[in-house]
Amino acid sequence: MVFMGDRATLLETGRFVQRHARRAAEDIIEAAEAADAAVDTTTAESETETETEARHRRAAENGDAASMSVLGALLLRRGDLDGAEPYLRGATAEGDRAAANNLGVLLHQRGYADEAAGWWRVAAVGGSAAAAHALGRHHRERGDEPAAEYWLRQSAEQGHALGAYALADLLEHRSDVGAERWLRAAAEQGHREAAYRLALALERRATETPDGELAEAEQWFRQAAARGHRRAALHLGAILEKRGELKEAGRWYLNSAKEGEAKAACALGFLLRDAGDEESAAVWWLRAAQDGDGNAANALGALHAARGEQQTAERWYRAAMDAGDVNGAYNLGLLCAAQDRNQQAEQWYRRAAYAGHREAANALAVLLLQAGDANGAEPWFSKAAEAGSVDAAFNLGILYAGRDDDRSALTWYERAAAAGHTEAALQVGIAGLRDGDEQSAERHLRCAAGGGSAEAAFRLASVLDARRPEPGPPALGAQREEKTECEEWYERAAQQGHRRAQVRVGMLAAGRGDMAQAAHWYREAAEAGSRNGAFNLGLLLAREGSEREAALWWTRAARAGHGRAALRLALLAARRGELTEGRRWCARAVELGPAEVAERAARLSEALHQELTA
Repeated sequence: MVFMGDRATLLETGRFVQRHARRAAEDIIEAAEAADAAVDTTTAESETETETEARHRRAAENGDAASMSVLGALLLRRGDLDGAEPYLRGATAEGDRAAANNLGVLLHQRGYADEAAGWWRVAAVGGSAAAAHALGRHHRERGDEPAAEYWLRQSAEQGHALGAYALADLLEHRSDVGAERWLRAAAEQGHREAAYRLALALERRATETPDGELAEAEQWFRQAAARGHRRAALHLGAILEKRGELKEAGRWYLNSAKEGEAKAACALGFLLRDAGDEESAAVWWLRAAQDGDGNAANALGALHAARGEQQTAERWYRAAMDAGDVNGAYNLGLLCAAQDRNQQAEQWYRRAAYAGHREAANALAVLLLQAGDANGAEPWFSKAAEAGSVDAAFNLGILYAGRDDDRSALTWYERAAAAGHTEAALQVGIAGLRDGDEQSAERHLRCAAGGGSAEAAFRLASVLDARRPEPGPPALGAQREEKTECEEWYERAAQQGHRRAQVRVGMLAAGRGDMAQAAHWYREAAEAGSRNGAFNLGLLLAREGSEREAALWWTRAARAGHGRAALRLALLAARRGELTEGRRWCARAVELGPAEVAERAARLSEALHQELTA
């Protein structure tokens, strides 16, 4: 995608290259020390640049070598190579070290690299650290690393920041452990790129070792950022954001983004979005996306998709993909799937999956499985799972379980559970209970229950419940028992709407004598469709004298297949003299069971029949 402002960016890039070349030359231009020493401080402060130049020009015309050197340096900095050269050559002939170095700079700019190197050598031998740095860079460009190291070391050991940085760069290229020493030396002298690279090295070490030096890395990122290094500001912002210092993080992201760092603009957008300022976030994402940041383009796509602006969302996802961000193709797949454009979704998922996007591979497999192509889905699930997709590992478990391959299913469930997948942990726990490995079952059920699975909480509570000793008869005056751990897990499951847990919590509450709590949970379960909940609620209501309401809940339970509820209704009808109705519920109880209920219902039915025929 082409955005407005691309031509301006190219023009600005050209100007940047020119400025960079000029700055590189300025880095190694030396002023004449003798001339600087000869200038009176008060006079220098009061003189304008034009007057200073005129004064040195007059002295140079009279053969003053120091003024020739200073004038040559002034003209060289200005870019007047023709004007500078005769003065620099004249001063060099008089043995001026700075002029020899600057003459080398001038010749290098004109393309006479070998002649420039000759003059740099002259100046470097005379003790010029800047010339030694320039000569070292010259040899490195020629591929002569031993000579480059020799001259760069000469420069660095004289305290020249650029020489120290260039030496560190050379040593780092060779994976020499001495590189950090010279990066530090350059950074301590104010070299911002050295400070940034030193910070990167320290940050990398901090992530690799438990006692890493992240605090020192932050310090150097901060120094480089304060000197205008935009990528250092980006890293500093990331460190602060991770630590929760969002306001300062945003300030450094802003500084970096203003300097043109697209990743910082994108990160700033996310900070603003999280703070609730979606409009400002979109502005920075737009800026970053136009600079080629795929993550920002994806964020814009998601923003427009959430607003229902599907076409705009698709355009930004395509922009992300064009920027090389494979998430763009994955998001396009999600967008198409949400619109039931499954054929197009499959194409985008495939594109992202072939590029190594593991969640796209999993989504593609799900799509194929839904279309009935289990054989086509399996390799994509495997590819995604091997790449680290936890959902794909769980889905493979489901796939193998559907084929009755319990061993393979358990292998993948265990893999997903180890990565924190709640439902996978539940399945491993269930398998442990099935295989009699209660210790493993409990461990996995605890993980799943802690992850929010109501079924896991219920099953864990059942395991703990089975270990409890049978309660003895309550002693007179004994205090009410505290809730056990198993009851707490039952309650957690009950609060999530698990009907069997709700019934069990009701039973435990009733056992403690807390009838109000028992009624609450029985009613919750009954209203959610639990026949046991409806039956127990009926029992509670009947004991409290609310036989009419109890009959309503028993009726609901009996119609849902609860035999004991049907027997209770039969007994109610018999007491009211409704013998035919009683026999009807007896028949239902016999049909539903269990055996004990069926036997009692049969005897009651026979007694009602005899009374009817008496």
